[in-house]
Amino acid sequence: MDSLSQIQLPITSELDDFKNLFRSSMVSSNNLLSSALEHIQQRNGKMMRPILLLLTTRLFGDITPSALHAAASLELLHTASLIHDDVVDESTERRGQLSLNAIFNNKVSVLVGDFLLATSLVHAGRSSNFEIIEVISHLGQDLSDGEILQLTNISNPEFSEIAYFDVIRKKTAALFSSCTRAAALSTHASADQVTKAHLLGEYIGICFQIKDDIFDYFDSKEIGKPTGIDMLEGKLTLPILYVLNTQKDPQYVALASSVKLGNATNEDIHTLIEYAKQEGGIEYAQSVMDEYRDKALEILSEFPESPYRKSIELYIDFVIDRNK
Repeated sequence: MDSLSQIQLPITSELDDFKNLFRSSMVSSNNLLSSALEHIQQRNGKMMRPILLLLTTRLFGDITPSALHAAASLELLHTASLIHDDVVDESTERRGQLSLNAIFNNKVSVLVGDFLLATSLVHAGRSSNFEIIEVISHLGQDLSDGEILQLTNISNPEFSEIAYFDVIRKKTAALFSSCTRAAALSTHASADQVTKAHLLGEYIGICFQIKDDIFDYFDSKEIGKPTGIDMLEGKLTLPILYVLNTQKDPQYVALASSVKLGNATNEDIHTLIEYAKQEGGIEYAQSVMDEYRDKALEILSEFPESPYRKSIELYIDFVIDRNK
């Protein structure tokens, strides 16, 4: 049994219920929209966020229709945000296959993203839980704010780790923390428990994004995106930020500045990637990721031992150890 199957084991039936609910949301009588939705479903994503939501729900109580609709709403919102991101970033690939905008066009992609966003709101309403609706509404704001913050950060001449973490908290960690927070809210957990659930998701989400950023420094077809794509888009991530701020080498600072300005060549980017690897940038990013993993495990240790707690521990290991 692979690690993901083992993680899902305690929620097999509920995860099937979620998948059926999610699939029922991805249909349309409109032929063009139907074709686009079918393409999206062919990506065969791991459903990492719904799995986390369902497992976290079981830490606090039973999985109800409210939790299932929250999971569907959040996954639809996440999917919509990816489609819009591909348009903004002019990406032609997503998880190793052609992006929606590469097959159809930007106009169709934006409208399909809007359809999924609207469907997300339908499921939020069907949760019949005002606090969950509020979580999902604020997440929509955070995702947009994070995307704009990232654009602003690209034009910022400083190499700021603080700005980097501001972006990933809104763009990535907010999705995970919304899942765990909604999970606790669906069981009417106490305010203290909801806060712990939120932090658990945030720490896992930060680990997830740092791991994604580390991938960009290595050449692997399994990952599903070209090496150095972040720098090609003007983004400097944790490994190179650490090295730039500790070494302060004028030659590499100038190269990094050209990345932010969009003037860097492929050779410049390769040079920066090798510099980050040689000067300990990858090890530093891994150490930061390990710190957040330990914070997440510390929160989990406050819950009684159970198959659900064990699966979340395995989930965290999967996030850290995955190869794509």
